[in-house]
Amino acid sequence: MDQTILQGFLASTLAGLCTGLGALPIFLRRRWSESARTLMLAAAAGVMLGATVFSLVLPALAVETARGRSETSAALLVGAGLLVGALAIAALHALTPHEHFVKGREGPRSGLGRHGLFVIAITLHNFPEGASVGIAWGAGTAAGSSVATGIGLQNLPEGLAVAAALLADGASRGRAFWIALATGFAEPIGGLCGALFASLGESLLGLGLAAAAGAMLFVVSGEVIPETHRDRRERSATFALVAGFVAMMFVDAWLG
Repeated sequence: MDQTILQGFLASTLAGLCTGLGALPIFLRRRWSESARTLMLAAAAGVMLGATVFSLVLPALAVETARGRSETSAALLVGAGLLVGALAIAALHALTPHEHFVKGREGPRSGLGRHGLFVIAITLHNFPEGASVGIAWGAGTAAGSSVATGIGLQNLPEGLAVAAALLADGASRGRAFWIALATGFAEPIGGLCGALFASLGESLLGLGLAAAAGAMLFVVSGEVIPETHRDRRERSATFALVAGFVAMMFVDAWLG
C-alpha cells in the first residue's frame, strides 16, 4: 500500500477512535444537561468549520494556483468542488434513512429502531470527515496532520454529546458508549476512500479537497447547527461554535 494512503487511513482511524474516547466520561457521570450537550455539539461544529476553511479550502486554492491557474480560475474550480461535495452528501442523506434527536426522521422509511437510525445519522456525518483526512494527506503531511487533529478534537465533544443524548433517551451506559464508538468506524472507511482518490493524481487533488470541504459545510450547516439552535440556545451555541473555530485556527497555525 502506498505510504500516503496508509498514513491517511491510519490518521482517520485515530480520529474516529476519538469519538469513543470522548464518550468515556459517561461512566463517571450519567446525567448531562441538554444545554451541555448543545454546547459540545456547537463547539464540534466550530472545529469542523475551521478545518473546512484552514485545512481544506485554503490548501485547495493553493494547490490550484501552484499548478498555474489564476486566482479567479482557482476560485471557480474550488467553488465547483464545494458544490459537488455538498450535493453528494445531500443526496446521500436523502437516500439513507436516519434520525436526529431534534430534527426527527429523514430519508426513506425503514424498519430500523430509533437508536439504529441515530447511528446512521452520525455515521453520515463521520464519513466525509474521514474522507477529508484521507484527501488532505495528499496535500502533504502538514495539511493531513492538521485535518486529522482537528477532526479528532471535534470528535471528543461530539462523542460525549452522542453518548449523553443516548443516555437521556434511555440507553444504558455500555450501549451508549459502544454506539458512540461504532459511529467513528465510518471515518477510517472515508479516510481510505479519500486517500485513494488523492492518489489518482495531483490534477484531482484541489478538486478533492474542495469536495471534502463542501461535504463538511453541508454537515455543519444542514445537520449540526440546526441541532444546536433551539429552545433559545442560539446565543450560547454560537459562541461555542466561534470558540471551536478559533481553537481549530490555532491548531492549524501550530501544525503549520
